[in-house]
Amino acid sequence: MSMNDPISDMLTRIRNANRNNAEVVSIPYSKMKHELANVLRREGYVNEVKTDGDGAAKVLSLQLRYGPDGETVLHRIDRVSRPGRRVYTSATEIPRVRGGMGICIISTSRGVLSDRECRKQKVGGELLCKVG
Repeated sequence: MSMNDPISDMLTRIRNANRNNAEVVSIPYSKMKHELANVLRREGYVNEVKTDGDGAAKVLSLQLRYGPDGETVLHRIDRVSRPGRRVYTSATEIPRVRGGMGICIISTSRGVLSDRECRKQKVGGELLCKVG
């Protein structure tokens, strides 16, 4: 089955696993998805990122993070830039999510970074998604 927007598929899998209180979510592997997952890990929304298998059967496994009483850490995850409508932003115009409590994930010339990292490095790029 061909997929038009694999990043949107990844975000939907994470959203569904989070709603079902699943501990681990498996996603077909790509470099972009792996970089996106690493940003989620660095920002504290995911505990662990692993890759399993090789070749076409390679899978990305994310261990989701929950609070001490089982409450979700990841409240909302939305795709911003889509294949039909790309959204770009400069370093000075990166939007704040939930008053600074959430993050934007941005694909830049220096890799996939969070909004905080982009502001620090003064670099803009394609606004992939908002996480809160």
